[in-house]
Amino acid sequence: MHYWLNLDIKEINIKKKIYQIRESTWFSNLTTSIIIFYALMLGFKTIANIESQFINYFSWLDYTVTLYFFIEIMIKILAEEKVGNFFKSKWNLFDFIIVSISLIPLDNASTASIARLLRVFRVLRLITSQPKLKSTIDVLIKAIPSIVSIVLLIFIIFYIYAIIGNFLFESLPSGVWKDFPTAMLTLFGIITFEGWIEVMNETMTLYSWSWTYFVSFIIIVGYVFLNLFIAVIIGEMEKENSKENDEKNNKKFDLLINQMHKLQVEIQEMRNDKKKNY
Repeated sequence: MHYWLNLDIKEINIKKKIYQIRESTWFSNLTTSIIIFYALMLGFKTIANIESQFINYFSWLDYTVTLYFFIEIMIKILAEEKVGNFFKSKWNLFDFIIVSISLIPLDNASTASIARLLRVFRVLRLITSQPKLKSTIDVLIKAIPSIVSIVLLIFIIFYIYAIIGNFLFESLPSGVWKDFPTAMLTLFGIITFEGWIEVMNETMTLYSWSWTYFVSFIIIVGYVFLNLFIAVIIGEMEKENSKENDEKNNKKFDLLINQMHKLQVEIQEMRNDKKKNY
């Protein structure tokens, strides 16, 4: 009986220590540092003749990072009360998939290029290692429905202006308005503000008023609709911040209620003790 009791206590203590490691700042910072260092090494490998000179070092580094990722994911899983709780979080699932892919042996010549490509995806773990990055991605995901609507509106404007541009400027020698797909690409180039003055000057040799076409397009798409993207994202960030503040306030309120309840219990116990003494 005592033997099994001691085992249970040891298990609880071990799980508590694992939980403390998972929640510690140094563990999160260590993971972030390793991912950043690994990302820098991947970029360093692209320099000519570098990989051939340090091939053994890069292999050792790759195995070390893979081992660390495996240990880290096991710590996160074991820190949960139940293993299934780990997979309820989409970010934990994302981490698990990347680490699982990293463990696939792809060292032979036929799969070397695939292995290199998969190693790049390890850098994505930088997102999950930083709470601020995760919250930013969450905000962007929540903004997708509104962004899709804006993209549809922009496509409609592009479509209308491409047809008008093709109809008016098809005969120009540059050929940037010769058909609908080319006109769409031309408009995309204009919205990046790269070389649109030259395109406009060419059209003005045919139609002096054509500047209104370009100015109106840039105002509508470049300033109005693209700024809507920023407005949508800021709106979602404000909602997220408001939600976080509400959760913090609720936690403070619950803590205050618990403290008041404990105080009431203590006061009642003091009264009962006084009655007993009398």
